[in-house]
Amino acid sequence: MTKSSVAQAQAFSPTTTGVIVILTVKAGVTRDQVMAVMPAEIRETVQLYLNGKIREWYSRGDGRGVVFLLDTRDVAEAQAIMEGLPLAKENVMDHEYVAIGPLLPLRLLMANP
Repeated sequence: MTKSSVAQAQAFSPTTTGVIVILTVKAGVTRDQVMAVMPAEIRETVQLYLNGKIREWYSRGDGRGVVFLLDTRDVAEAQAIMEGLPLAKENVMDHEYVAIGPLLPLRLLMANP
């Protein structure tokens, strides 16, 4: 790889095509507290899925929460969506947001040699 091809690839700003949201039950929150809110949470997350905002959803392997892949253009939009959900309103979950997009190094393959 030449220095100019690396510079070309780095010159492109990353395009956000989605946001991964990792939800973790806050320390000290009981299962009963979470389960009391789950019927409303499930209804609203299903509606987000049907509206095309949730692209994928998974249970965490450690059983402490879920992972959503949201179809949003930026983290601010993802935060606005997540803050509207019942578990967020009850303040029982921590949220971690990661913007994602096309793999930037692939632009190097597309650069002229």
